[in-house]
Amino acid sequence: MKRYAMIVAAVLFMILASGFTPADAKVIGKNVEYTADGVVLKGYLAYNDSIKGKAPGILVVHEWWGLNDYARKRARMLAGLGYTALAVDMYGEGKQATHPADAQKFSSEVMMHFDTGKARFMAGEELLKKQPTVDPDRIAAIGYCFGGGVVLNMARQGADLKGVVSFHGMLGPVKPAEPGMVKAKLLVLHGGDDKFTTPEQIAAFKKEMTDAKVDYKFIVYPGAMHSFTNPDATAYGKKFKLPLAYNKKADKESWNEMKKFLAEIFKQ
Repeated sequence: MKRYAMIVAAVLFMILASGFTPADAKVIGKNVEYTADGVVLKGYLAYNDSIKGKAPGILVVHEWWGLNDYARKRARMLAGLGYTALAVDMYGEGKQATHPADAQKFSSEVMMHFDTGKARFMAGEELLKKQPTVDPDRIAAIGYCFGGGVVLNMARQGADLKGVVSFHGMLGPVKPAEPGMVKAKLLVLHGGDDKFTTPEQIAAFKKEMTDAKVDYKFIVYPGAMHSFTNPDATAYGKKFKLPLAYNKKADKESWNEMKKFLAEIFKQ
């Protein structure tokens, strides 16, 4: 009997350590469609139907590959934490890339014509705010790689968000932040060995944020390469000879930082 109790205790410890909660079983995910400037956008909505009342909403912006299973997984993980999450479609029609050349083309088009990207982001935000499980006054956004660049630039342009989180995101501005313009608090989670971002770009970003008096936090994970949160990154890196790699430690630590950040901004 004592041995059985020890086994049960060990199993419970592993479950809790993994972050799993009974609420995870209640997570529901579904495809949704919405439009911006006449273009059909195919997003993915995830929520927890065991949560009563209205909770904060989180927008999830995909990597340069497009809205794929990885972005959907992150939306479900957020729903498991009690949020309603919408993984947005920034390319339109659910378009995805399977080769870096296409990914670069799709992502560059959005960033070079950011008015279009902004309209698509805001269309997703409006859809999220209308969900019965969402408190429309408590919205945040997270983004990965290309998506990190999107959420940072939305914050720069004064998006009405409580906070944004960039995971190994692009730091360059479409339009530099100006004092008083940025409403959101920023959390930037960066890989120390990210070859897609130079030390000069990091310094320029920090100066821009400081000059604009933005409330931001910049965390570097030593040894982590670009796309360090995506378990498929190492395979992508090898296949396309790109400096991409998954880093389990940085992935876990950055997710925990995000959880703390979201809890803090939504208390206010």
